[in-house]
Amino acid sequence: MRIGVVVNPIAGMGGRVGLKGTDGKVEEARERGAEPRAPDRAVAALEALRDRAPDTEVLTYGGAMGESAARSAGFDPAVVGEPASEETTAADTRAAVRSLVDEGVDLVLFVGGDGTAVDVAEVLDDLGTDVPMLGVPAGVKVYSAVFAVTPETAGRVAAEFTRVERREVNDIDEDAYREGEVRSELEAVARVPVADGLQSSKQLGGGTVESLAAGVAEETTAGVTYVFGPGGTVGAIEAELGVEGTPLGVDVWRDGEVLVHDASEAEILDHLGERNVVVVSPIGGQGFVFGRGNDQISPAVLRRSEVEIVATKSKLDGVGVLRVDTGDAEVDESLRGWQKVRVGRFERRMMKVE
Repeated sequence: MRIGVVVNPIAGMGGRVGLKGTDGKVEEARERGAEPRAPDRAVAALEALRDRAPDTEVLTYGGAMGESAARSAGFDPAVVGEPASEETTAADTRAAVRSLVDEGVDLVLFVGGDGTAVDVAEVLDDLGTDVPMLGVPAGVKVYSAVFAVTPETAGRVAAEFTRVERREVNDIDEDAYREGEVRSELEAVARVPVADGLQSSKQLGGGTVESLAAGVAEETTAGVTYVFGPGGTVGAIEAELGVEGTPLGVDVWRDGEVLVHDASEAEILDHLGERNVVVVSPIGGQGFVFGRGNDQISPAVLRRSEVEIVATKSKLDGVGVLRVDTGDAEVDESLRGWQKVRVGRFERRMMKVE
C-alpha cells in the first residue's frame, strides 16, 4: 500500500495557550509560548502504521510537513515536494495533496484540524479522485467525522482498512468561537476508511424549525429577490421575516416587501431581479425538492436563480435522498449531486439529490 502523509506543523498550537485555534494566530501563539504538537502526533500515528504494516510505502512532503515524522517513525519516505518556506500555509497543504494524488497513493493520511481537513477534502474533490482521506487529530477543534479518535488509531486504520464510506467535513468560525459562539458549517463530504475508532461528526444540536428560520432570516441580503416555496418549514422563515405566507403557494419577497402572494410562474418571472434565491423544503417522506407541489418554480425560474434547500434533521432522516423532477432534463441534471441543506441556524447537512 502507498500512503501519502501530509502534516500541518502548526495545527493545534493555539489550544494550550488559550487561543482556541491557530488560524491567523500563529505568531501570537508563539509569543505565548506555544509548542508544535502536530509533529509528535504524526510520529505516533506512523509508528502504529509501521507496527501493523511495516512494508507500507510512505510518500510525503519535505521537512516538517511529513518527512521528519516519517523518518522518526522508522520509514524511509519518498519526498514528492517541499513547502514554499519554513512558514507553511494552506497552499502548501493543497500542493502536497495534489502531488501525492499524482503519485498514485491509496490514502491521504493528514495531520491537523478541521481547517486542514477542509483543504484536503477540497483538493480531492477538485481532482475528481476516489482516493480516500483520514485525519490524525492535532487541531484545537475537531468537528469533522474524517478523523480517527487518536493518532495511534489512525495508524491502525490506515494499515488495515478495506473499504470506504462518505463522511462529513465540518469547520467552525474561529473568531466567533473565541467570542464564545460555536458556528459549525458543513464544508464537504469525503471518502474515509470504514473502521471502528473514527469519531462521529460534531454537528451541533438544535436543527429546529425555529433556529433554521432565524438563520435564514438573518442572512437575507438587500437587493436580493427571494422566492419562497410552499410548506411549513419555509412558512416559518417567512414568519420570521414578518410575512404572512401562502402555505401551499409561492411568495416573492425583496427588501422587506412581499412583491407577490401565491405567485404563478409568469408572476415570479416578472419580479425576478439581478440576483434571486429560491428557498424550498423537500416533501416529507418523498424527498422531492422540485416537481411536486411547486411547479410554479419552473425551469425558467430556476435558470435565473440560486437554490437554498432547508429542512429539519428529522425530515432528512426520513427521506434518505432528495429528488427533482422539473420536466427539464438539463435543469434536473444541474441540481443533481451532493447539495448542502440547511438544517439549523448555522448547521448544514450534505444530501444526495437524484
